[in-house]
Amino acid sequence: MDADRRTSRWLLLLAQLPSTPSSARVTLWRRLRAAGATTMVNSAWVLPEAPHHAEFLEQLRESILQQGGTVFILSTSVSSPEINDTLIGRFRADRGREYDEFAERCDALLDEIDKETRAGKHTFAEMEENEQDLEKLVRWLAKIQSRDFFPDERRQQSIAIMDRCRNAVEAFSQTVYAAEGVQEVADGPGREPPDRRG
Repeated sequence: MDADRRTSRWLLLLAQLPSTPSSARVTLWRRLRAAGATTMVNSAWVLPEAPHHAEFLEQLRESILQQGGTVFILSTSVSSPEINDTLIGRFRADRGREYDEFAERCDALLDEIDKETRAGKHTFAEMEENEQDLEKLVRWLAKIQSRDFFPDERRQQSIAIMDRCRNAVEAFSQTVYAAEGVQEVADGPGREPPDRRG
């Protein structure tokens, strides 16, 4: 969704589940968070109005009713720019926390590659571990971006640090190939290491 601060149409989910089992509430919370929903107050969740969000909330509504809960889905408009900005701010704060954690994991990967390089640990095992970590980061960033309805500078910052990770993993991989006397492979990270049998 475009980062348009004039967005004023929202879908509101008001839900109440029985107190037991508590797993139903945790599952609901996880599914809403995974979809990028944010809370207004307890048990009141909001998403920008869009057909796929309406379909998602309708699926949740059926699940909540099957579990003996109470649920309402409201389509609402916000005429107050201050309230609208507050809602957008909550979405951005939620994504900001995710982008911050993502950046920490990227920094950890870069630090690990630097440590391995300084220690001369140019092995296929280390290369594979770095490539697997990179693939996890790629998938994670895609998930964050899929629910980043109001992107700000953190989105671009996350793309930049992701590029640094890709470049570092690629450079480390090329060093491993050189150390092992293997010709450069053009497919990039995620490839299978050469068969070293025989």
